Amino acid sequence: MTTTPVWSVDPRTGKQREQVAVEATSREVDEAVRAAHAARGPLADAAVRAAFLRTAAALLDEAAAHVIEAADAETALGPGRLTGELARTTGQLRAFADAVDEGSYLDVRIDRADPSLSPPRPELRRYKVPLGVVAVYAASNFPLAFSVPGGDTASALAAGCPVVVKAHPDHPATSELCASLLRRAAVANGLPPDVVAVVHGFDAGLALIRHPLVAAAGFTGSIRGGRALFDAAAARPVPIPFHGELGSLNPVVVTPAAAAERAEEIGAGLAASVTLGVGQFCVKPGLVLVPDGADGDRLTAELTKALGETEPGVLLDHRMRENFVSGVRERAALPGVEAPVTPGSGGDHTVGAGYLTVRAEDLLAGDGHDVLLEECFGPVTVVVRYAGQGEAGAVLGRLGGNLSATLQLSAAETEGAPGPAAELIGQVTQLAGRIVVNGWPTGVAVAPAQHHGGPYPAATSHSTSVGDTAIERWLRPVAYQSVPDALLPPELREANPLNLPRRVTGG
Repeated sequence: MTTTPVWSVDPRTGKQREQVAVEATSREVDEAVRAAHAARGPLADAAVRAAFLRTAAALLDEAAAHVIEAADAETALGPGRLTGELARTTGQLRAFADAVDEGSYLDVRIDRADPSLSPPRPELRRYKVPLGVVAVYAASNFPLAFSVPGGDTASALAAGCPVVVKAHPDHPATSELCASLLRRAAVANGLPPDVVAVVHGFDAGLALIRHPLVAAAGFTGSIRGGRALFDAAAARPVPIPFHGELGSLNPVVVTPAAAAERAEEIGAGLAASVTLGVGQFCVKPGLVLVPDGADGDRLTAELTKALGETEPGVLLDHRMRENFVSGVRERAALPGVEAPVTPGSGGDHTVGAGYLTVRAEDLLAGDGHDVLLEECFGPVTVVVRYAGQGEAGAVLGRLGGNLSATLQLSAAETEGAPGPAAELIGQVTQLAGRIVVNGWPTGVAVAPAQHHGGPYPAATSHSTSVGDTAIERWLRPVAYQSVPDALLPPELREANPLNLPRRVTGG
């Protein structure tokens, strides 16, 4: 039988480092899914799940030096960035353990029987149960926080769902290392190691989404790849939920009053956000509406200075580098588009940061300019100069769904009086899952109130992949009507033996 090797590659040189694994066959995918499916019973114990997640976090912290070294060698993201990402990853695991202990994610609701109502109401008790095996498709740009030990995996395990991860080819060694730590944590808490499994290879990813025992999937990546998997999930004999985070332009609107008040500050902040992680954040601001006039010129002058001083950087792999260079070239060749700081190739293995600029009237006129409204992965943004709120609104009206939208407002505009700023808030709320005012979208806090998602194509569902409520993706509600107490699940029994929060209606 022919096997295809899986290599770890150094993006700084493009050279192979080591063979990590071989691509999984359809039989091996089937074995991994069936083993995960068999692990559902042991994973049903909430206390064990919480302990497992905390042990996983502790083992990742203990192996921090090794994990960061492996991830840096495969991604070139740097120890500083990866140290923060590992802390975020272990923090997510502990946060979901806390959520399991607290129990409100089960959304227990009890309606007591009331024969006096018309029609009479029977006794109803409702909570949520895990879906089953979850397929997770790891992201390229977050080898930890959105990969094998990341938020999709942590939230699915917290819900009681075993996980099979399709590893990203950009960091296979990191994926195998993290998987081994998660499996060790499972065994340490009396769980089968197969509650977490990893497979490699494009064909393995397709076999995974089509497997009849896979009950849901989570994906972070490109529109093209995500849409193909989404369609495959929907085309199954039994369709399954597919929670995909796809591409996002993350528009920014700078009002004239904000530009007048702090043009240089906004320009410098924009440059820092665009180049963070060499522009490889899913919430990188990719389209910025800047007013015409002297204040807007001051902003772009500062942006030009800051980007011009930015050192070339290494992207996650050479394919992404080629796509970035060709994407920038295509956009820069459009009529009316200028490049005050030319983004693109910075050397054989690096790229240079920059930005493109176009007038709103040219963008709205067509002539192939729609490509400017699509994400270009890497350290580049498009500055659109607009003449008034009507033009800015028309550009926003051309956008699809986004993960974030940012408004840069003046101090007076933030006071909340009815006016253009309030209208802008209303307009961008229709476009994005997170609205930022006088900040930057890069940096997504892991917090209970966070929402990381948005209208299509930013995401394929209305759920979040970050924060406590990400667990909801892997659960479904079940109601029990007139079921004797002794036959109810412990979560719904009258004595509340698990001490869960619950909403009760009736006497």
